[in-house]
Amino acid sequence: MLDIRLLVRVHVDALIAAQNHLGVCDAIRRITPVGKLAAMSAPHQPKVAGIDPEVPVSTHTPPPSAEVPSPAGAFLQDRLAGWVSDLTTLHELTERLIGTRTLDNALNELLHAGAALVGARRGLLVLEPANGDGPATTRALGLGPADLGHLETVPRAATALGRVLDGSAGTADGIASPDLLGERDLDPRHRAVALRLGYAASYALPLASEAAGRLGAALWLYDEPAEPTQKQRHLAGLYARHATEHLARLIELERARADLAAVTEELLPSRLPRVPGVQLAVRHRTGSRGGGDWYDALPLPDRALGLAVGSVGGSGPSAVAAMGRLRAGLRAYAVMEGEDPVAVLSDLELLLRLTEPARTATALFAHCEPAARRIVLAGAGHTPPLVLGDRRCEFVETALSAPLGMLTCWEAPSVEFSPAPGETVLLCTDGLLRRTGDPMDRAFARLHSAAASVPRSERGDPNAVADHVLRTMLPDGLDRSDSAEDVVILAAHFA
Repeated sequence: MLDIRLLVRVHVDALIAAQNHLGVCDAIRRITPVGKLAAMSAPHQPKVAGIDPEVPVSTHTPPPSAEVPSPAGAFLQDRLAGWVSDLTTLHELTERLIGTRTLDNALNELLHAGAALVGARRGLLVLEPANGDGPATTRALGLGPADLGHLETVPRAATALGRVLDGSAGTADGIASPDLLGERDLDPRHRAVALRLGYAASYALPLASEAAGRLGAALWLYDEPAEPTQKQRHLAGLYARHATEHLARLIELERARADLAAVTEELLPSRLPRVPGVQLAVRHRTGSRGGGDWYDALPLPDRALGLAVGSVGGSGPSAVAAMGRLRAGLRAYAVMEGEDPVAVLSDLELLLRLTEPARTATALFAHCEPAARRIVLAGAGHTPPLVLGDRRCEFVETALSAPLGMLTCWEAPSVEFSPAPGETVLLCTDGLLRRTGDPMDRAFARLHSAAASVPRSERGDPNAVADHVLRTMLPDGLDRSDSAEDVVILAAHFA
């Protein structure tokens, strides 16, 4: 990526050198008579022994404050100031763009910065990689969904944006349409949409670079006939090349995240089982780096049900792979000895120690008998479950125990409790608590408050309970933010 600071330095050095050169020439002209200048430009006479040549010496030099800059010097100073101001602005906008960490934020920043550079109020950006390998999306500035719908009715080839996206000849530097309504060959549908939306001029610029290729195009709209100046087009082009390279990196990152999230989902249950006497619901959010939080629900003999949640230490593909192995191991142990949750977690700890000796994990396994309203559970360093009903909202008191993989031989006592009819048991991973950004004690208090605030009319629906807790714990889209923490909420409602 081009370094804006280096570009500023090159321009400044060049202008200073030019200004110094003109300043020296002006000083020489001011202090040297015309005749002397002619003598200085004439060939030097050879020295004669015993005779010193006459050396002209100035007897007076005006002080710097008395010097009046020449027209050329003033012009260079103004030009230098303009270049420094423009390049400084470009550098600030580029720094803001580089600071974005998600594709959506980068696209929005690009639209706003481009509008500022070309002097427009509204804009439209279409991400459409030429190789077809990448996300295709549209972002708008000052245009609503209805406005975008009207723009889509215009034939692609009839708009500057469409020609830039198709890579038509002569579009590398952008296409300016300074007076759309004054163009005789303007497509009638384009004219109708321009009148409806109230724009009279446009400027389209490709989002392309040598390294990334063509990723899409941006279009800015003017309310009155206008077009960007040559300087504005130059700065916008530099910014667009910076933005293209940054967008290409974010697209690769988004693609890797999507692939990892898809693998994670494939390693988790494709659907929850149906067991008489209990309704299940789950909410799962994968972190940006791919975490190891998981859940499971499996039917067991004698109409029993096994519920499990867990979290593998670390992130990335290795954590996802370890999560898949642990979940598969727990399912096997639950079928063999599910009535004893302590034995299930002990076997899981041995599996972790043998297959992942440098990794730790937390887990909670509950053996449920819906007909008898009996739950026996054991936890290994995991968040305790929470019971929500009309008469109570409280955490289940589980024994304090270390995570799996931290002790030579893990073992902790199990806990037994009975959910009343109409109560919901919530199992969640630590990622829900950590994603809030609060200390753990305050996060636990927030979880308790979120569960207690579920409306009574919604407590019979585990999906509504899980959604309410998730929205209350992580408001304003924090459940889908660019966080490294996975989130799992598993709700079991007992009829």
